[in-house]
Amino acid sequence: MPEYQLILIISLSIAAGVIIHNYTRRLGIPAFLIFLAIGLLFGDGHWGEPVYDNPKFTSLLSQVALSIIIFTGGFNSPLNQIRLVWKEGIMLSTAGVLLTTFILGTFTHLLTEFPFSISLLFGAMVSSTDAAAVFNILESGKLKLRHNTDTVLEFEAATNDPMALILISVLIEVIQQNHSEINLFNTALRFISTLGLGTITGLCIGWITRKILMTIDFKEAALVPLFMLSSFLTTIYTGLLTGGNILVAVYFYGLITGNTRFSAYNYTRNVIESTSWMAQAFMFLLLGLQIFIDRLADGFLLSIVPGLFLIFFARPAAVFICYLPFRKENLQKKIFISAVGLKGATPIVFAFMPLLAGIPYAEQLFDMVFFIVLLSIFIQGSLIELLARKLNLTN
Repeated sequence: MPEYQLILIISLSIAAGVIIHNYTRRLGIPAFLIFLAIGLLFGDGHWGEPVYDNPKFTSLLSQVALSIIIFTGGFNSPLNQIRLVWKEGIMLSTAGVLLTTFILGTFTHLLTEFPFSISLLFGAMVSSTDAAAVFNILESGKLKLRHNTDTVLEFEAATNDPMALILISVLIEVIQQNHSEINLFNTALRFISTLGLGTITGLCIGWITRKILMTIDFKEAALVPLFMLSSFLTTIYTGLLTGGNILVAVYFYGLITGNTRFSAYNYTRNVIESTSWMAQAFMFLLLGLQIFIDRLADGFLLSIVPGLFLIFFARPAAVFICYLPFRKENLQKKIFISAVGLKGATPIVFAFMPLLAGIPYAEQLFDMVFFIVLLSIFIQGSLIELLARKLNLTN
């Protein structure tokens, strides 16, 4: 399809998605689901040929969009609340991901014909909660939860992708090299290194940006978001150069700058919010355009049982194990967090990695991941507000 037609389709699709969301947000339908559905509608070969089919570019653009979304989440997070929940969040974003991967991977291996390494890879791809989904649903529902429950969910969602990404990368290497064992020491070392370097990068550039914003009185308000954008990109590429995880880096960069009061703060925040919405729209729309419904049929039935097992057993089991050191925490809070392991774009982005690497069963895994995301959105996403009220967690 000619480029100008693709641009026209994307532009009209985003405009349609914005209008539809404006009228459906009261129904609790997440915006990302609307954009994904529109992408599926236009991209399923109705034009005689695929409108868009470029997995490598989609994967790259999705990672950039996720960076923007996670940066925005950090920017909007009050530092005083993060101090109260960081221990819980780190436990969920590390041990929680590992436990979910192992529990779901073992179950999938027993249920299907997949080798254990492939089953673990599948578990790793859907083990982390999705930042865009969590931020979007909590924001759409204007949910403010007691016991800092919403802050824990947001912190977990923003920081659990590195562990999942490292597990996926290691498992792909193991499968490609036909190794039967995973070097736990090297995996742990890689995780600590990427997480630590990413955190240091984000904090350092955030601190420098904070000092500049507090020192200089910008006469043109429009220049402040431009300066923030340049610092944001610097954070990304510094993270890449140092070997740190860029998602962690941009989260902490956003956390430092968002908790700084500077000239044109409100204007800058509005620009950042708009940019985050644009990133979400492009990411989910492109993912929808890239997915072809006629290729998904085989993964539908195969994904239902693992998906239900993930939602009703693997995620809750992992959460309650992670909360063993936090015995004083509210039981209703633990139940709610265990039930809200929302999936969104991140697992689909992760599912491109085995496809691009040529891993066996990669297409089946992609199809399964897609349907598990839909299952999570419809079951977990639709029950958030009702469950919060039933557990008496709403303020």
